[in-house]
Amino acid sequence: MIKRKIVLVRTGSPSNNINAELQWFGQSLGLFGPRDRDKSAFRLFLELLKAAKAQESMSSDELANRLLITRATVVYHLNELMERGLVVQQRKRYLLRENELQRLMDDLQRDVEATLHHMRDVAKEIDERL
Repeated sequence: MIKRKIVLVRTGSPSNNINAELQWFGQSLGLFGPRDRDKSAFRLFLELLKAAKAQESMSSDELANRLLITRATVVYHLNELMERGLVVQQRKRYLLRENELQRLMDDLQRDVEATLHHMRDVAKEIDERL
């Protein structure tokens, strides 16, 4: 069974500024928390988004060099993004699951719906046994 962590945080609407909108997008998916003081998770997400738009993948070393952060920090954030189903790994290279945010959201919506459907089936079985 694939374990996937899906986090949605309902927040206010973003301002009409691309940087603020991208931060809002990431925060709404629970990607950037208070631990991300140097915004390394946000910067990593942006690099992966740029690479996706160029239809490229990146290694953890390339990401670390480009962002001027440690490879360990990059790997930590990549693992978080993979656990959430946003990033995939192909031969030691990483890329966003989709190259457009709207398509990424469509994929996540299908994941959420499948998870809720499964939970509903289990809830029905539990109700029948109670």
